[in-house]
Amino acid sequence: MTDTQGTPDDLIAAVDLGSNSFHMVIAQEFQGEIRTIEKRGQKVQLGAGLDANGILSEEAQQRGIDCLREFGQRLQGMDGGRVSVLATNALRAARNRKEFISRAEEVLGYPIEVIAGREEARLIYLGVSHTLADDAGKRLVVDIGGGSTEFIIGERFEPLALESLHMGCVSFTRRFFADGKITEERFNEAVSAASQELLNIESNYKKIGWLSVVGSSGTIRAAEQALIEHGLESEGITASGLKKLRKQMLQYKTVDDVSLPGVKPERRQVFIGGLAILTAIFNLFEPGRMIYSDGALREGALWDLVGRSSHENVRQRTVEGMCERFYVDQSQAERVKDTALAMFRQVKNDWQLDGMAEAFIGWAAQLHEIGLAISHSSFHKHGAYLLQHADMLGFTRQGQAKLAALVRSHRRKLNSDLFSEVAPARQQVAMKLARLLRLAVTLNHSRGAYPVPVPELIPSGQRLSIRMPEGWLDEHPLTARDLAAEAAVQNNAGFEVEIL
Repeated sequence: MTDTQGTPDDLIAAVDLGSNSFHMVIAQEFQGEIRTIEKRGQKVQLGAGLDANGILSEEAQQRGIDCLREFGQRLQGMDGGRVSVLATNALRAARNRKEFISRAEEVLGYPIEVIAGREEARLIYLGVSHTLADDAGKRLVVDIGGGSTEFIIGERFEPLALESLHMGCVSFTRRFFADGKITEERFNEAVSAASQELLNIESNYKKIGWLSVVGSSGTIRAAEQALIEHGLESEGITASGLKKLRKQMLQYKTVDDVSLPGVKPERRQVFIGGLAILTAIFNLFEPGRMIYSDGALREGALWDLVGRSSHENVRQRTVEGMCERFYVDQSQAERVKDTALAMFRQVKNDWQLDGMAEAFIGWAAQLHEIGLAISHSSFHKHGAYLLQHADMLGFTRQGQAKLAALVRSHRRKLNSDLFSEVAPARQQVAMKLARLLRLAVTLNHSRGAYPVPVPELIPSGQRLSIRMPEGWLDEHPLTARDLAAEAAVQNNAGFEVEIL
């Protein structure tokens, strides 16, 4: 850890809520680079608190809350748009994650986003690629976490293949060494189970190919350090070195006996599960030498924060890809988007909406007809399902839930139940965006048959007055009828709307 520098206004931060440890990194963007000024980490073992039914224990939740309370003190005063808090496999799996997230956000002071496995892989690659030389040639990146292991093939800063497998050092240690006893038979069972998981991606990954192999995060760092401390390697991990490390580990009777030089005390109890996964990777992928990189998820999250404002936004690319994949009528989507954004800008100050809300209403407008690719009947429901369950790179699970709710509510009924999957703290904003999106869709029912002017919006609390140019509604009676019907729907939902 280094001395802190800078002020809250010029700092960026990323917090990684992993299955084994929580980490925080604070940095400054400096001349196109990110300069780390502080790192903190605590072994929380959130994943160890998951029972067979996917319920996160109170003890595990409290460990996480205590850690985040300390992190929150350091982050206090920072711009929320410059702090990224990401949760991975343990909270993906936890059925009571909403309860934990609500409590954790209260002490941390910033929203917590749960990310999908492939999004985790993308951010890991982003973090790793910024720590390596910008050389040509494909590289395989492997990150063994507490509950999942990510595999990425990429070249320079662009990932070409992303996968996340359900195996990690915590979950495998609990599964195969539940009572803490280490035996060769159990270790071999763990290696076999990991090999079975790897068979799901082996063929495709070998077909793509790679020139170099890079590992990141705790298990791989610990394995490399143990090999160096034993004089078995000077850098990286090889199959021969790994075989000797395996032999050394099997001399210990229990996980509590493990005392490998180079492996930190807080990692020794879960190292055996990670080593089994790493052994399976070497057996199937035959990587030659795996080099360790300091870059990982939290570093990738920092670069993602910078990238959203300074270069191409991966989320916009994802939205455009979804539109193309599901044959969205781009012209209609743009008409609705233009109207929605024009109305948004009129009410943003009164309704206290920020730039992220503006981005979401734009994306929702682009995607509002995505469900038509399945069926016209209830296409808003089909669209919501697609957005809720698709792998959308750049989006968190909560972000996808918000998009799904906006698309689900853009037509027919409107009530708070449609936003139940949106985090409670963000439901009010989502409902405001839904009201604007519905109006934009209503005004553009003609699908470009004639020009549609942007209405004047006059907000007053929850009340919204709408004024079209004089005489326009008289000349367009069908739109006038649709607009009156939409006003009635919003009034019935408890939102006062008046057509002037």
